[in-house]
Amino acid sequence: MVEVEVQRHAFPNGLVLLSERMPHIRSAALGVWMRRGSRHETAEQNGICHFIEHLLFKGTESRTAQDIALIIDSVGGHMDAFTTKEYTCFYFRVLDEHVDIAVDLLTDIVRHPRFVPAEIEKERKVIFEEIKMVEDTPDELVYDMFSEAFYRKHPLGRPIQGTIETVTGMQPEALSRFFRDAYQPGNLLITAAGNLEHDRLVAAMGKAFEEMSNGRPGDTLSPPASHADVLMREKRELGQLHLCLGVPGVPTNDARRHALYVMNTVLGGTMSSRLFQNIREQRGLAYSVFSSANSFADAGHLMVYAATSPASGREVTELVLQEFRRIKADPVEPAELQLARDHLKGNLMLSLESSSSRMSNLARQEMYFGRQTSMDEVLASIDRVTAEDVQRIARELFEGGKCAMAALGQTTGLHIEQTDLVF
Repeated sequence: MVEVEVQRHAFPNGLVLLSERMPHIRSAALGVWMRRGSRHETAEQNGICHFIEHLLFKGTESRTAQDIALIIDSVGGHMDAFTTKEYTCFYFRVLDEHVDIAVDLLTDIVRHPRFVPAEIEKERKVIFEEIKMVEDTPDELVYDMFSEAFYRKHPLGRPIQGTIETVTGMQPEALSRFFRDAYQPGNLLITAAGNLEHDRLVAAMGKAFEEMSNGRPGDTLSPPASHADVLMREKRELGQLHLCLGVPGVPTNDARRHALYVMNTVLGGTMSSRLFQNIREQRGLAYSVFSSANSFADAGHLMVYAATSPASGREVTELVLQEFRRIKADPVEPAELQLARDHLKGNLMLSLESSSSRMSNLARQEMYFGRQTSMDEVLASIDRVTAEDVQRIARELFEGGKCAMAALGQTTGLHIEQTDLVF
């Protein structure tokens, strides 16, 4: 496999730039990543990273929000932003001939935003609607409930978008102060991928960012403790019962992560997985059922989601626990193991075919590993996972008294206690 060259430049003020040249395509993607997300907020600030993400597209000192949109639309480009628990990203994707335009816009919105009170109030209303939208989206809401129960009283358990109460309390001066403290060179990472030139990016980003100096260092993260809580919420207007069950996982850079990925694939990561085949195909108890491995810098969890009828909630829960017990007790058969490894490798390679996905991969590798891992290295790590590795990680994760659960919908008849969630 041919590896595309990744180049790295560290500026004196702490800003880091990474680029990956892909000369065989006509697009380029550029992103500014801030190493701050909802877990870096206090309880009173919950949602402030997400609020600022919205505001940076509302205009700069020299451009209105409409100006920005017209420029990117005029070249057929795409711009977006998102906030996670641990970082925030702003990115543009354009044709290679329009890289200079993307650089100019991206640096402008991050370096020279305007926090206009009238725009803040309008965007506050937009975020209120986003919060209400989550309330009306059961699969998202039950995940927020699970996080709240699993990471009780820790920032990882709070919703990324905040709450109506916290967003209401965010005043212009507090938003500006948080932005100044957070958006400093040492917290920022710039990544780019596509048909572009590294040296030109270094010059452009240096001109835009080199005059910035770092302020106070970032706060030290406190690792969360997991809690085996059961959280139920009655929402009678829902026709389905939405369930999340989960156990502690591993951090993003943990050496066991590839074994966990393989185990998750066998358990519920594909349409041929055990959970999908047993609960949906063989019994017809759910339309949607899957498992996912979610990791952070110092923690993680493996979670199963299922949507079923209120009458089948207990049975589906038992079937999930049954699969936990099975993968813990019995080694995965060779054919099933190979299928999971091949699925992971194929999915990974397909996911990295675009400039935007390559740009994102550069950032995550830098933030969580401090280096760029080659595709061949990752594929070899997946191939090395054995049935014994899968069983070992299953036995480590599926221990008694560690499973949390959230249930949303018509929960009145669902009588499940934490002591019922045994393996």
